[in-house]
Amino acid sequence: MSRTESVSPSDFIRNIIANDLESNKNEGRVHTRFPPEPNGYLHIGHAKSICLNFGLAAENKGGLCNLRFDDTNPSKEDVEYIESIQSDIRWLGFDWDDRLFYASDYFENLYECAVKLVKKGNAYVCDLSVEEIKQYRGTLKEPGKNSPYRTRSIDENLALFESMRAGEFEDGSCVLRAKIDMSSPNLNMRDPVIYRILEVTHHRTGTRWCIYPTYDFAHCISDSIEGITHSICTLEFEDHRPLYDWILDELGLDCHPQQIEFARLNLSYTVMSKRKLLKLVEEGHVTGWDDPRMPTISGLRRRGYTPESIRNFCERIGVAKRESQVDIALLEHCIREYLNRKAPRMMAVLRPLRVIIDNYPEDHEEELEALNNPEDPSMGTRNVPFSRVLHIEREDFLEDPPKKFFRLAPGREVRLRYAYYITCVGVVRDEQTGEVVELHCVYDPETRGGWSTDGRKVKATLHWVSAAHSFQAEVRLFNHLFTKENPDEENKTQSFKDFLNPISLERLTSCCLEPALAEASPGDIYQFERLGYFCVDSNDSSDRKPVFNRTVTLRDTWAKISKNIPRP
Repeated sequence: MSRTESVSPSDFIRNIIANDLESNKNEGRVHTRFPPEPNGYLHIGHAKSICLNFGLAAENKGGLCNLRFDDTNPSKEDVEYIESIQSDIRWLGFDWDDRLFYASDYFENLYECAVKLVKKGNAYVCDLSVEEIKQYRGTLKEPGKNSPYRTRSIDENLALFESMRAGEFEDGSCVLRAKIDMSSPNLNMRDPVIYRILEVTHHRTGTRWCIYPTYDFAHCISDSIEGITHSICTLEFEDHRPLYDWILDELGLDCHPQQIEFARLNLSYTVMSKRKLLKLVEEGHVTGWDDPRMPTISGLRRRGYTPESIRNFCERIGVAKRESQVDIALLEHCIREYLNRKAPRMMAVLRPLRVIIDNYPEDHEEELEALNNPEDPSMGTRNVPFSRVLHIEREDFLEDPPKKFFRLAPGREVRLRYAYYITCVGVVRDEQTGEVVELHCVYDPETRGGWSTDGRKVKATLHWVSAAHSFQAEVRLFNHLFTKENPDEENKTQSFKDFLNPISLERLTSCCLEPALAEASPGDIYQFERLGYFCVDSNDSSDRKPVFNRTVTLRDTWAKISKNIPRP
């Protein structure tokens, strides 16, 4: 069903399932589901839930996991989201085989269940407005008040509910509510709405229905119909569990799944609400759901994250009962760790500074051997062209260097990666701006390959490209989307959008790249030596104009952070 690790992790959910299997609860079955609402693209928090639900099924013999779309609110749903969700799950390495379902598959069943509650006297049609229902509901400190329509007879409620289905009422004119307890300390049990009128065309059922069940009502019944054993959800549904159980108990359905809650993923320097992510898209703060700055799975994929790194991240953060925030540095560490082993090395100069080697023959060129990946010798070597005129990074030269700056400066010798030792002997400036535009250097031909024969050492190694052989490309450098570690933190005076990072994207359009990169295809990932990991953008690249996205820098902040974390 999925790619699984050789050693399964352990947590409180897995312990519950292990105990259920030992006692032969559910006849020894493990059947989970992943139930997204198709109202947006999946994000890294959903990846945690996907890995958990599909992982639990894969870890247990005969285990199954369904994919079920909670399509009960057609006003916010779209086929585009359904297709993207399926693509993301498969990309992560999981599949649902023939178990693709929709809540809309059960609309008739759900309607009959609602009728059953009405006939039992456990549901009624209420004419209060949305605002009035909220007022009657009470607060955490004050009990709610009964709706004036709560005492309607069963026959009247049946007739009204049938009229609701027939489209005889306008949107918002009435709802069907469960009749439970308006004085319950749990606000979810104070006669919750279970059906509402929505005159909206549904992407699967068209105009056949004009009333739709709420999530709380549809979800538990759908779980039961599908024979789910363990209904895993995030912690915000903990207070909804009594309603989940009440509906199933009152309906007397044969299968009563166990709802288990775990802490959702909160990631620093981003937001994890689909509603807020949708705002970023609609208001043009990002280019779309798959913008590489977004925490969506499609955005991470476009940025160069791999399924293996995301699954590894989800396993490392584990499953807990308490909410916490995960440092985004751990996510970056996971992709950096993976790409360090897998990504071929290339050389690219993002902010070029022209270098002329005065004593190198003008009409001469040569091929120098470079390692494709020092971490994996089996990846072999490649030939890199070298000539008299090169490009180096502008930041690798200072005319008046401070102490501890060991890179190129007037009179200083440095190593060119895989090439030669060079010494700067001259600086050319722009006559108008005074900016350094060209360096003149000399090389030592006895240092071919980047090593001296007389034992002398240099303190810096620079990457470079041959000016005559390189090609230009656009490179995009991404930073955190937000400047604040927790932009979602409640603040009465500021919106989460107030913390958007104005320099979350930097476009460099005159980058000079090693010629081998001209053959790169969309999605290919490389390490640009000394600069970071980069992938070919899948949307904006063309054969003539590749665009590279920086996946992550080489510097690993998490490795330093983790050293200071006390070990158990």
